[in-house]
Amino acid sequence: MALLDILEFPDPRLRTRAVPVTIFDATLSKLIDDMFETMYAAPGIGLAASQVDVHRKLIVIDCSADRSDPLVFINPEILSCENVGVMEEGCLSLPGIFEEVERAQRVCVRAQDRGGKTFVSELDGVRAVCLQHEMDHLEGKLFVDYLSTLKRDRIRKKLEKERRDRAAKQKSNTVQAGTALGR
Repeated sequence: MALLDILEFPDPRLRTRAVPVTIFDATLSKLIDDMFETMYAAPGIGLAASQVDVHRKLIVIDCSADRSDPLVFINPEILSCENVGVMEEGCLSLPGIFEEVERAQRVCVRAQDRGGKTFVSELDGVRAVCLQHEMDHLEGKLFVDYLSTLKRDRIRKKLEKERRDRAAKQKSNTVQAGTALGR
């Protein structure tokens, strides 16, 4: 298994719409395993293939505290939604950002498993919200799209500044390491 790079907002690739998965093979299975490893390492509770620059309709979720409930949804379709409410969301593509978003608290979804078999599942609470959040990624939508333009712009600027600061710190550390080696 391998850790995959997670795209971060405002990377334009996050706006790419995913296409259906049509081939269920060892390559897909490896991608699923790599996505779980990446999600757990991040750490997160959901990851869409679009977030790792694979624009296929594939989602992995595990909302359990002990990583004991891994769920795979391939080509998911929401059949019904109930009980709209507000819940705080975060996103691996927007590290450190949390905002309240309105979503259905119960959904019925039809999807395929890693072998291509179709199933129907009812999810509620955090799992329902997580699925909807990840399905948005498959459509090129982010949870910040539910926020005001002003709030979204502030978040984008904050994340860009943090990336610049990280890059400057890494560059400084590299220069210091090179100086130390040159002595």
